[in-house]
Amino acid sequence: MKELSELVRPNILRLKPYSCARTEYAGKDATVFLDANENPYNAPLNRYPDPLQEELKQRIAQIKGVPTSRIFLGNGSDEAIDLMYRCFAEPHCDNVVAICPTYGMYEVCADINDVEYRAVELDEGFALNAEKLLSVCDAHTKIIWLCSPNNPTGNHLDRAEMVKILDRFDGIVVIDEAYSDFSRRRPFRQDLSDYPNLVVLNTLSKAWGCAAIRLGMAFASEHIVEIMNKVKYPYNVNLLTQQKALEVLSDPYAVDNWVKMIILERGKMMESFRLLPICEEVYPTNANFFLARMTDANAVYRYLIDKGIIVRNRNNISLCRNCLRVTIGTKGENVQLLAALRQY
Repeated sequence: MKELSELVRPNILRLKPYSCARTEYAGKDATVFLDANENPYNAPLNRYPDPLQEELKQRIAQIKGVPTSRIFLGNGSDEAIDLMYRCFAEPHCDNVVAICPTYGMYEVCADINDVEYRAVELDEGFALNAEKLLSVCDAHTKIIWLCSPNNPTGNHLDRAEMVKILDRFDGIVVIDEAYSDFSRRRPFRQDLSDYPNLVVLNTLSKAWGCAAIRLGMAFASEHIVEIMNKVKYPYNVNLLTQQKALEVLSDPYAVDNWVKMIILERGKMMESFRLLPICEEVYPTNANFFLARMTDANAVYRYLIDKGIIVRNRNNISLCRNCLRVTIGTKGENVQLLAALRQY
């Protein structure tokens, strides 16, 4: 890996971050707060939240097995994705490389930040080819984006191919593990010490059932986390989100049960789809969704909308011709979907 000073945008390296009122007295006890121009009434909502979410990070550290110094928390994983560009990719100069198809926000954030986005198609069976990916990198490639289990394909990327990229690429490698809770594979966040160029994304939106509170996680070296904290907005995770996250994280066994039920339903749904005359192929998955190739995805999609049932039409995505992405719902929701498709 290059020295971090070579990867960070020069203006970010020079940046003097905004000094939060709450950080200036960190580590000291205080009971009277007259520093931040807050309304003294309507506690606790009248006070700015902890800008570094220390209590929440301590709880996440216990569950995820990552030290608090290596945890960044953001307004959804999308904030961490955007910060990667703002911290490391110089507009009009640098580029990033990603697999294709994959999560669309990597490219959207590249466009917003005016950074060239190079998409490399996966091989047959949505397989990752490290050589192919590395061949399009050059001296201005700052970030490689990998998503595993991948969205919208649902499959794991081959770990050996991912390690090749980590070993040979001298920039930042971001591995998005938003769906890793539905998989038994060892998460890459456990390997942070081996790869100083690794950033691993995770979220409370999927297995933890908290998409509404918008809490994303990034696990990385202390130095990368320091840079992200330097650039983020001062109070990026609000108090209500922090409180709700602590509440949910206090009962990981409930989440384990949700995951087990979703995986069980996933197997039933995939088998039922294989029996549908309008379904040509169901692809393997390690996520809480699966990709199915239909005879006419657009027609089936419109039909389901008329029935009040929404799935994701991926027909226009590379390598996903005539594919629908189906999220696993409750047993009742899954039955409604199958009943509608059997009447198509």
